[in-house]
Amino acid sequence: MTTAAASSPVRSATMVLELYYPGSEGPGPASEWPDDLLAARVQGLQRQRAKAAAEEAELILALAGQRPAAADPAPEHPGARRAGWTAQPGDGEVSEFFTAELATVLNVGRGTAAIRLTRALTWARKLPGTFAALRAGDIDERRAQQLADAVKNVPADVAGRVEAELLPEASDLSVTRVGTRAAELVLQLDAAAEEARVEAAKAADVHVYPSPVDGRAVLAVDLPAEEAAAAKDLIDQLARMLKADGDERPIGQLRTLVAAALILRPADTGLPLVTANLTITAALEALEGGCAPGEVNGLVITAAHLRDLLARLAALGVSTPEGGSLSYALTGPDGELLATLTPAELERLATRGCPDHPAGDCGCEVAGPPPATDRYRPTERQRAFVTARDRRCRFPGCGQRVGAKDIDHVIAHACGGATDCANLCCLCRSHHRLKTHAPGWRFTMTGDGTLQVTTPSGVTRTTRPPGLRPPVAPPHPPPGERPPDRPEPPPPAGNTDEDPPPF
Repeated sequence: MTTAAASSPVRSATMVLELYYPGSEGPGPASEWPDDLLAARVQGLQRQRAKAAAEEAELILALAGQRPAAADPAPEHPGARRAGWTAQPGDGEVSEFFTAELATVLNVGRGTAAIRLTRALTWARKLPGTFAALRAGDIDERRAQQLADAVKNVPADVAGRVEAELLPEASDLSVTRVGTRAAELVLQLDAAAEEARVEAAKAADVHVYPSPVDGRAVLAVDLPAEEAAAAKDLIDQLARMLKADGDERPIGQLRTLVAAALILRPADTGLPLVTANLTITAALEALEGGCAPGEVNGLVITAAHLRDLLARLAALGVSTPEGGSLSYALTGPDGELLATLTPAELERLATRGCPDHPAGDCGCEVAGPPPATDRYRPTERQRAFVTARDRRCRFPGCGQRVGAKDIDHVIAHACGGATDCANLCCLCRSHHRLKTHAPGWRFTMTGDGTLQVTTPSGVTRTTRPPGLRPPVAPPHPPPGERPPDRPEPPPPAGNTDEDPPPF
């Protein structure tokens, strides 16, 4: 809405009013608003998101300032971070453990937290104009993110020149074009672009992400552009050969089959043949034809997919597949793990029964968690139990799958913590180091494996083992009715001569 001043000595003046209707307040339901008001409201929300992103970045920087890298283990310390591990944001000024704290505070993954911290540092140190525009709501979060991504690895003077060239027109370009144009300017202006490319190669990796489609996952490989293009072209050519030979499946499906075959059966590459390790978790209900889903290395698959996979591995019998292993996990009514048994152990217990009451079904427990040990290192049976219970790193928001984790004491062994399954959990190496060496963190765990992690800033997150059902919340009482666990106040005492509190 724009109004002109009518009786002012200034020839013309304008005032812009930003309309904002919080919640459902305003001129009736949104469905009854005129289209220009709806459009203005949507634009106002986008400006608010930009301002909120800038405020979040400022708060992240303030919290990061209270977590200096000087508090991390020194290079000569046994717990020091090893060279070659994934680079941490902060240029060595921010604690390597801060990303994990930020992830816990925001309740997001560590990768997302690293992106938030990196962009906050980039806006503040290299893109002050973009940061100011974001605070004012004059540039949206996604375009500001594109600028930060393009210049995060270049010197501040180069970033400033890119910003001076691109910021004035950023709002008139598409989000993708902002990123592309920023990358072009970096290559033109940065003499050290080659060094940045080398550094990016050091941070390259292979990742697996869950797909939106049940039972599928995305395998992402970070490659130099020319290698990625060549690999895609090779896969495409081989898929088109299959198509030319009469394969009627969609070309995209053929590409995925070719890519998987090239990786899983590396013939004529000179690479040694290896065996992939799959940990398959299946409920008995699914094997009997039910609909309970399963897992493959932590990725959820449907019950039908699970049965098909086990049939291909010749394990649906149920027998131990060739070259693999098979164990049974016995769970309670709430999904808590009670025991893990090999097929031989299960058969022996079923045949022998209770040693104290061999004549009948006495109801005695004949299987349970492995006993505690006086040693520091867990026994193999404890490892099998804890791995079956946890399946992945138990740190909130992490989820590193089986094979990439340590078995750790929740209460440190040196502080009196028992080597017992009720005091052991799976943590990836990074979060194992955090628990051991980062100051101010607190870990506690209950007997069923429920883990609580509290950050130095006081934020607590709770994780349960994947199979454990959450506790049932008590029903809410009807309006005006006292909750059942709150006792009625006692009637007034007969003797009123005593002084009322406070005494």
